[in-house]
Amino acid sequence: MRAARTSVVAAISALATITAVAGCAQKSDAKDSDAVQVTASDDACEVSKTSFPAGHVKLAVENKGSKVTEVYVYAPGDRIVTERENIGPGTSASISAEIKTGSYEIACKPGMKGHGIRQKVSATGKGAAAKRDPRLDKAVAAYRAYTQQQADETLPVAQKFADAVKKDDLEGAKKLYAPSRVGWERTEPVAESFGDIDPKVDVREDGLEKGQKWTGWHRLEKSLWQTKKITAADHDLADQLIKDLKDWQKRVGTADITPTGMANGAKELLDEVQTGKVTGEEERYSHTDLVDFEGNVEGAETSYKLLKPVASANDPELAKELDKQFAAVVKLLDKYREGEGFVSYDTVTESKRKELSDAVNALAEPLSRLAAAVVTK
Repeated sequence: MRAARTSVVAAISALATITAVAGCAQKSDAKDSDAVQVTASDDACEVSKTSFPAGHVKLAVENKGSKVTEVYVYAPGDRIVTERENIGPGTSASISAEIKTGSYEIACKPGMKGHGIRQKVSATGKGAAAKRDPRLDKAVAAYRAYTQQQADETLPVAQKFADAVKKDDLEGAKKLYAPSRVGWERTEPVAESFGDIDPKVDVREDGLEKGQKWTGWHRLEKSLWQTKKITAADHDLADQLIKDLKDWQKRVGTADITPTGMANGAKELLDEVQTGKVTGEEERYSHTDLVDFEGNVEGAETSYKLLKPVASANDPELAKELDKQFAAVVKLLDKYREGEGFVSYDTVTESKRKELSDAVNALAEPLSRLAAAVVTK
Protein backbone atom coordinates (compact mmCIF):
# COMPACT_ATOMS: atom_id res chain seq x y z
CA MET A 1 0.00 0.00 0.00
CA ARG A 2 1.26 3.48 -0.85
CA ALA A 3 0.58 4.83 2.64
CA ALA A 4 2.49 1.95 4.21
CA ARG A 5 5.49 2.52 1.94
CA THR A 6 5.54 6.24 2.74
CA SER A 7 5.64 5.51 6.46
CA VAL A 8 8.48 3.02 6.02
CA VAL A 9 10.58 5.45 3.97
CA ALA A 10 10.01 8.10 6.62
CA ALA A 11 11.11 5.65 9.29
CA ILE A 12 14.24 4.83 7.30
CA SER A 13 15.09 8.52 6.99
CA ALA A 14 14.61 9.09 10.69
CA LEU A 15 16.66 6.05 11.65
CA ALA A 16 19.36 6.83 9.11
CA THR A 17 20.11 10.14 10.78
CA ILE A 18 21.23 8.16 13.80
CA THR A 19 23.96 6.54 11.69
CA ALA A 20 25.54 9.81 10.53
CA VAL A 21 28.46 9.74 12.94
CA ALA A 22 32.18 9.71 12.22
CA GLY A 23 34.10 6.46 12.10
CA CYS A 24 36.68 4.56 10.12
CA ALA A 25 35.63 1.66 7.94
CA GLN A 26 36.29 -1.69 9.53
CA LYS A 27 38.68 -4.10 7.90
CA SER A 28 37.49 -7.67 7.64
CA ASP A 29 39.52 -10.34 9.36
CA ALA A 30 38.07 -12.93 6.95
CA LYS A 31 40.50 -13.23 4.06
CA ASP A 32 39.59 -15.27 0.99
CA SER A 33 42.36 -17.72 1.82
CA ASP A 34 40.90 -18.17 5.30
CA ALA A 35 37.36 -18.84 4.09
CA VAL A 36 35.55 -21.96 5.22
CA GLN A 37 34.96 -23.94 2.03
CA VAL A 38 31.51 -25.56 2.01
CA THR A 39 30.96 -28.14 -0.72
CA ALA A 40 27.30 -29.09 -1.04
CA SER A 41 25.90 -32.01 -3.02
CA ASP A 42 22.67 -33.98 -3.08
CA ASP A 43 23.84 -36.22 -0.24
CA ALA A 44 26.75 -34.46 1.46
CA CYS A 45 27.84 -31.20 3.09
CA GLU A 46 31.62 -31.03 3.36
CA VAL A 47 33.46 -28.27 5.20
CA SER A 48 37.18 -27.50 4.82
CA LYS A 49 37.63 -26.81 8.52
CA THR A 50 35.61 -27.55 11.63
CA SER A 51 37.27 -24.85 13.74
CA PHE A 52 37.96 -21.24 12.84
CA PRO A 53 38.56 -17.90 14.60
CA ALA A 54 35.46 -16.09 15.83
CA GLY A 55 34.70 -12.72 14.30
CA HIS A 56 34.14 -12.03 10.64
CA VAL A 57 33.87 -15.40 8.95
CA LYS A 58 33.57 -16.04 5.23
CA LEU A 59 31.89 -19.14 3.84
CA ALA A 60 32.74 -20.02 0.25
CA VAL A 61 29.91 -22.30 -0.89
CA GLU A 62 29.98 -24.49 -4.00
CA ASN A 63 26.95 -26.54 -4.99
CA LYS A 64 28.13 -29.68 -6.82
CA GLY A 65 24.72 -31.34 -6.59
CA SER A 66 21.84 -31.55 -9.04
CA LYS A 67 19.38 -29.66 -6.82
CA VAL A 68 19.07 -26.05 -5.72
CA THR A 69 20.42 -25.88 -2.18
CA GLU A 70 20.63 -23.51 0.77
CA VAL A 71 23.24 -23.24 3.49
CA TYR A 72 22.59 -22.34 7.12
CA VAL A 73 24.78 -21.67 10.14
CA TYR A 74 22.88 -22.74 13.24
CA ALA A 75 23.62 -21.90 16.86
CA PRO A 76 22.32 -24.26 19.60
CA GLY A 77 18.55 -24.58 19.55
CA ASP A 78 18.53 -24.17 15.76
CA ARG A 79 18.84 -20.41 16.08
CA ILE A 80 19.81 -19.14 12.65
CA VAL A 81 23.04 -17.14 12.60
CA THR A 82 23.08 -16.70 8.83
CA GLU A 83 21.74 -18.41 5.73
CA ARG A 84 21.82 -18.25 1.96
CA GLU A 85 19.07 -19.70 -0.20
CA ASN A 86 18.77 -20.36 -3.92
CA ILE A 87 22.28 -21.68 -4.62
CA GLY A 88 21.76 -23.41 -7.96
CA PRO A 89 23.49 -26.57 -9.21
CA GLY A 90 27.00 -25.82 -10.40
CA THR A 91 27.05 -22.35 -8.86
CA SER A 92 28.89 -20.76 -5.96
CA ALA A 93 28.05 -18.23 -3.27
CA SER A 94 30.05 -16.27 -0.72
CA ILE A 95 28.59 -15.54 2.72
CA SER A 96 30.18 -13.08 5.16
CA ALA A 97 28.96 -13.27 8.74
CA GLU A 98 29.91 -12.24 12.26
CA ILE A 99 30.14 -15.37 14.38
CA LYS A 100 30.78 -15.32 18.11
CA THR A 101 32.82 -17.85 20.06
CA GLY A 102 30.88 -21.08 20.45
CA SER A 103 29.61 -24.28 18.87
CA TYR A 104 27.58 -24.29 15.66
CA GLU A 105 26.32 -26.47 12.85
CA ILE A 106 26.66 -25.75 9.14
CA ALA A 107 23.75 -27.27 7.25
CA CYS A 108 23.27 -27.85 3.54
CA LYS A 109 19.69 -28.41 2.40
CA PRO A 110 19.40 -30.04 -1.04
CA GLY A 111 16.09 -29.06 -2.58
CA MET A 112 15.87 -26.39 0.16
CA LYS A 113 13.88 -28.74 2.37
CA GLY A 114 14.16 -30.56 5.66
CA HIS A 115 16.60 -30.63 8.55
CA GLY A 116 19.61 -30.52 6.26
CA ILE A 117 22.91 -32.39 6.13
CA ARG A 118 24.87 -30.98 9.05
CA GLN A 119 28.48 -30.58 10.13
CA LYS A 120 29.49 -29.54 13.65
CA VAL A 121 31.92 -26.60 13.74
CA SER A 122 33.26 -24.22 16.37
CA ALA A 123 34.39 -20.60 16.47
CA THR A 124 37.28 -19.95 18.83
CA GLY A 125 38.94 -16.92 20.39
CA LYS A 126 37.49 -13.55 21.26
CA GLY A 127 36.65 -12.39 17.74
CA ALA A 128 36.93 -8.86 16.47
CA ALA A 129 33.80 -7.14 17.75
CA ALA A 130 35.84 -4.39 19.43
CA LYS A 131 37.02 -3.12 16.02
CA ARG A 132 33.55 -2.40 14.66
CA ASP A 133 32.97 0.94 12.97
CA PRO A 134 30.84 3.12 15.31
CA ARG A 135 28.47 3.84 12.42
CA LEU A 136 27.67 0.16 12.24
CA ASP A 137 26.80 0.07 15.94
CA LYS A 138 24.37 2.90 15.27
CA ALA A 139 22.91 1.02 12.32
CA VAL A 140 22.37 -2.08 14.44
CA ALA A 141 20.66 -0.03 17.17
CA ALA A 142 18.41 1.63 14.62
CA TYR A 143 17.52 -1.66 12.97
CA ARG A 144 16.76 -3.23 16.35
CA ALA A 145 14.33 -0.38 17.01
CA TYR A 146 12.79 -0.92 13.56
CA THR A 147 12.21 -4.65 14.10
CA GLN A 148 10.58 -3.99 17.46
CA GLN A 149 8.39 -1.30 15.90
CA GLN A 150 7.22 -3.71 13.20
CA ALA A 151 6.32 -6.36 15.79
CA ASP A 152 4.52 -3.82 17.97
CA GLU A 153 2.51 -2.50 15.01
CA THR A 154 1.65 -5.99 13.77
CA LEU A 155 -0.14 -7.17 16.90
CA PRO A 156 -3.13 -4.77 16.79
CA VAL A 157 -3.81 -5.56 13.12
CA ALA A 158 -3.37 -9.29 13.68
CA GLN A 159 -5.75 -9.08 16.64
CA LYS A 160 -8.42 -7.48 14.42
CA PHE A 161 -7.86 -10.28 11.90
CA ALA A 162 -8.20 -12.93 14.62
CA ASP A 163 -11.31 -11.24 16.02
CA ALA A 164 -12.93 -11.30 12.56
CA VAL A 165 -12.18 -15.02 12.27
CA LYS A 166 -13.71 -15.67 15.69
CA LYS A 167 -16.82 -13.71 14.68
CA ASP A 168 -17.15 -15.88 11.56
CA ASP A 169 -16.79 -12.70 9.51
CA LEU A 170 -15.40 -14.26 6.33
CA GLU A 171 -15.15 -11.07 4.24
CA GLY A 172 -13.83 -9.01 7.14
CA ALA A 173 -11.12 -11.57 7.86
CA LYS A 174 -10.14 -11.65 4.17
CA LYS A 175 -9.65 -7.87 4.13
CA LEU A 176 -7.47 -7.98 7.24
CA TYR A 177 -5.39 -11.02 6.29
CA ALA A 178 -2.73 -9.37 4.11
CA PRO A 179 -2.35 -6.19 6.24
CA SER A 180 -1.81 -8.36 9.32
CA ARG A 181 1.29 -9.88 7.69
CA VAL A 182 3.16 -6.76 6.56
CA GLY A 183 5.35 -6.20 9.64
CA TRP A 184 6.28 -9.87 9.70
CA GLU A 185 7.28 -9.83 6.02
CA ARG A 186 9.46 -6.74 6.50
CA THR A 187 11.51 -8.37 9.26
CA GLU A 188 11.14 -12.08 8.53
CA PRO A 189 14.85 -13.02 8.82
CA VAL A 190 14.89 -11.79 12.44
CA ALA A 191 11.72 -13.75 13.23
CA GLU A 192 13.17 -16.84 11.54
CA SER A 193 16.39 -16.56 13.54
CA PHE A 194 14.64 -17.87 16.65
CA GLY A 195 14.00 -21.18 14.92
CA ASP A 196 10.71 -22.12 16.58
CA ILE A 197 8.35 -19.22 15.82
CA ASP A 198 8.31 -19.18 12.02
CA PRO A 199 7.13 -22.83 11.70
CA LYS A 200 4.16 -22.01 13.92
CA VAL A 201 3.21 -18.76 12.24
CA ASP A 202 4.18 -18.75 8.57
CA VAL A 203 4.63 -22.30 7.30
CA ARG A 204 2.86 -23.42 4.12
CA GLU A 205 1.21 -26.83 3.90
CA ASP A 206 3.97 -28.25 1.71
CA GLY A 207 6.60 -27.04 4.18
CA LEU A 208 5.35 -29.08 7.12
CA GLU A 209 7.74 -31.52 8.76
CA LYS A 210 6.52 -35.05 9.47
CA GLY A 211 4.11 -34.98 12.40
CA GLN A 212 3.98 -31.18 12.55
CA LYS A 213 0.59 -29.61 13.24
CA TRP A 214 -0.32 -26.92 10.72
CA THR A 215 -0.99 -23.58 12.41
CA GLY A 216 -0.57 -19.93 11.51
CA TRP A 217 -1.61 -17.51 8.81
CA HIS A 218 -1.57 -19.88 5.86
CA ARG A 219 -3.76 -22.48 7.56
CA LEU A 220 -6.37 -19.76 8.08
CA GLU A 221 -5.79 -18.48 4.55
CA LYS A 222 -6.86 -21.88 3.22
CA SER A 223 -10.09 -21.81 5.21
CA LEU A 224 -10.95 -18.27 4.12
CA TRP A 225 -10.31 -18.63 0.39
CA GLN A 226 -10.46 -22.33 -0.48
CA THR A 227 -12.83 -23.89 2.03
CA LYS A 228 -14.70 -20.57 2.33
CA LYS A 229 -15.94 -21.56 5.74
CA ILE A 230 -14.78 -20.64 9.24
CA THR A 231 -14.98 -23.43 11.80
CA ALA A 232 -14.54 -23.72 15.55
CA ALA A 233 -11.07 -25.11 14.86
CA ASP A 234 -10.25 -21.88 13.01
CA HIS A 235 -11.27 -19.92 16.11
CA ASP A 236 -8.64 -21.86 18.05
CA LEU A 237 -6.09 -21.28 15.29
CA ALA A 238 -6.74 -17.54 15.45
CA ASP A 239 -6.08 -17.55 19.20
CA GLN A 240 -2.91 -19.59 18.67
CA LEU A 241 -1.69 -17.15 16.01
CA ILE A 242 -1.99 -14.22 18.41
CA LYS A 243 -0.25 -16.20 21.16
CA ASP A 244 2.67 -17.00 18.83
CA LEU A 245 2.89 -13.44 17.52
CA LYS A 246 3.01 -12.11 21.08
CA ASP A 247 5.91 -14.49 21.70
CA TRP A 248 7.63 -12.99 18.64
CA GLN A 249 6.91 -9.46 19.86
CA LYS A 250 8.39 -10.26 23.27
CA ARG A 251 11.52 -11.95 21.93
CA VAL A 252 12.38 -9.75 18.96
CA GLY A 253 14.28 -7.34 21.20
CA THR A 254 16.64 -10.16 22.21
CA ALA A 255 17.61 -11.08 18.63
CA ASP A 256 21.33 -11.26 17.87
CA ILE A 257 21.67 -8.51 15.24
CA THR A 258 24.95 -7.69 13.52
CA PRO A 259 25.80 -5.55 10.48
CA THR A 260 26.54 -8.61 8.35
CA GLY A 261 23.37 -10.20 9.69
CA MET A 262 21.40 -7.18 8.52
CA ALA A 263 23.02 -7.38 5.09
CA ASN A 264 22.51 -11.12 4.76
CA GLY A 265 18.95 -10.69 6.01
CA ALA A 266 18.28 -8.20 3.22
CA LYS A 267 19.45 -10.81 0.71
CA GLU A 268 17.28 -13.44 2.41
CA LEU A 269 14.25 -11.20 1.94
CA LEU A 270 14.98 -11.02 -1.80
CA ASP A 271 15.30 -14.82 -1.80
CA GLU A 272 11.87 -14.96 -0.16
CA VAL A 273 10.46 -12.86 -3.00
CA GLN A 274 12.07 -15.05 -5.65
CA THR A 275 11.15 -18.44 -4.20
CA GLY A 276 7.67 -17.67 -2.88
CA LYS A 277 6.13 -14.42 -3.99
CA VAL A 278 7.09 -14.28 -7.68
CA THR A 279 6.05 -17.90 -8.13
CA GLY A 280 2.70 -17.35 -6.42
CA GLU A 281 3.35 -20.18 -3.96
CA GLU A 282 3.33 -18.06 -0.79
CA GLU A 283 -0.26 -16.86 -0.98
CA ARG A 284 -1.65 -19.64 -3.14
CA TYR A 285 -5.22 -19.24 -1.89
CA SER A 286 -5.57 -15.48 -1.31
CA HIS A 287 -3.27 -14.34 -4.17
CA THR A 288 -2.08 -11.44 -2.01
CA ASP A 289 1.55 -12.17 -2.92
CA LEU A 290 2.30 -8.61 -4.03
CA VAL A 291 1.61 -7.28 -0.53
CA ASP A 292 4.20 -9.71 0.83
CA PHE A 293 6.51 -8.83 -2.09
CA GLU A 294 6.41 -5.16 -1.09
CA GLY A 295 6.98 -5.98 2.58
CA ASN A 296 10.07 -8.05 1.76
CA VAL A 297 11.51 -5.32 -0.46
CA GLU A 298 10.80 -2.62 2.13
CA GLY A 299 12.55 -4.64 4.81
CA ALA A 300 15.57 -5.25 2.61
CA GLU A 301 15.75 -1.57 1.68
CA THR A 302 15.60 -0.57 5.34
CA SER A 303 18.64 -2.70 6.16
CA TYR A 304 20.51 -1.32 3.16
CA LYS A 305 19.73 2.33 3.92
CA LEU A 306 20.97 1.93 7.49
CA LEU A 307 24.20 0.27 6.33
CA LYS A 308 24.69 2.61 3.37
CA PRO A 309 26.97 5.18 5.12
CA VAL A 310 29.62 2.49 5.55
CA ALA A 311 28.85 0.50 2.40
CA SER A 312 29.03 3.57 0.17
CA ALA A 313 32.38 4.60 1.67
CA ASN A 314 33.83 1.13 1.17
CA ASP A 315 32.26 0.37 -2.20
CA PRO A 316 30.65 3.42 -3.83
CA GLU A 317 29.90 1.58 -7.08
CA LEU A 318 27.98 -1.09 -5.19
CA ALA A 319 25.92 1.54 -3.36
CA LYS A 320 25.15 3.27 -6.65
CA GLU A 321 24.00 -0.01 -8.20
CA LEU A 322 21.85 -0.89 -5.19
CA ASP A 323 20.17 2.54 -5.28
CA LYS A 324 19.42 1.98 -8.97
CA GLN A 325 18.07 -1.55 -8.60
CA PHE A 326 15.92 -0.84 -5.51
CA ALA A 327 14.34 2.07 -7.40
CA ALA A 328 13.70 -0.16 -10.42
CA VAL A 329 11.95 -2.85 -8.35
CA VAL A 330 9.78 -0.28 -6.57
CA LYS A 331 8.85 1.38 -9.86
CA LEU A 332 7.88 -1.96 -11.39
CA LEU A 333 5.85 -2.96 -8.33
CA ASP A 334 3.97 0.33 -8.53
CA LYS A 335 2.44 -0.82 -11.82
CA TYR A 336 0.37 -3.38 -9.95
CA ARG A 337 -1.19 -1.08 -7.37
CA GLU A 338 -4.95 -1.04 -7.17
CA GLY A 339 -6.74 1.23 -4.69
CA GLU A 340 -5.11 0.81 -1.28
CA GLY A 341 -3.45 -2.46 -2.23
CA PHE A 342 -2.43 -4.51 -5.23
CA VAL A 343 -4.10 -6.51 -7.96
CA SER A 344 -4.77 -10.18 -7.24
CA TYR A 345 -1.63 -12.07 -8.20
CA ASP A 346 -3.55 -14.66 -10.22
CA THR A 347 -4.24 -11.88 -12.74
CA VAL A 348 -0.52 -11.31 -13.35
CA THR A 349 0.54 -13.13 -16.52
CA GLU A 350 3.56 -15.40 -16.80
CA SER A 351 5.43 -12.83 -18.89
CA LYS A 352 4.80 -10.15 -16.25
CA ARG A 353 5.89 -12.52 -13.50
CA LYS A 354 9.13 -13.09 -15.41
CA GLU A 355 9.61 -9.33 -15.60
CA LEU A 356 9.23 -9.14 -11.82
CA SER A 357 11.60 -12.07 -11.39
CA ASP A 358 14.23 -10.46 -13.61
CA ALA A 359 14.04 -7.22 -11.61
CA VAL A 360 14.44 -9.09 -8.34
CA ASN A 361 17.42 -11.01 -9.73
CA ALA A 362 19.04 -7.75 -10.86
CA LEU A 363 18.77 -6.48 -7.28
CA ALA A 364 19.69 -9.73 -5.55
CA GLU A 365 23.12 -10.02 -7.17
CA PRO A 366 24.57 -6.72 -5.86
CA LEU A 367 22.70 -7.17 -2.59
CA SER A 368 24.59 -10.43 -2.04
CA ARG A 369 27.77 -8.31 -1.87
CA LEU A 370 26.50 -5.91 0.79
CA ALA A 371 27.76 -7.95 3.77
CA ALA A 372 31.33 -7.92 2.44
CA ALA A 373 31.08 -4.17 1.80
CA VAL A 374 30.35 -3.35 5.43
CA VAL A 375 33.38 -5.21 6.79
CA THR A 376 36.11 -4.29 4.30
CA LYS A 377 37.97 -1.16 3.30
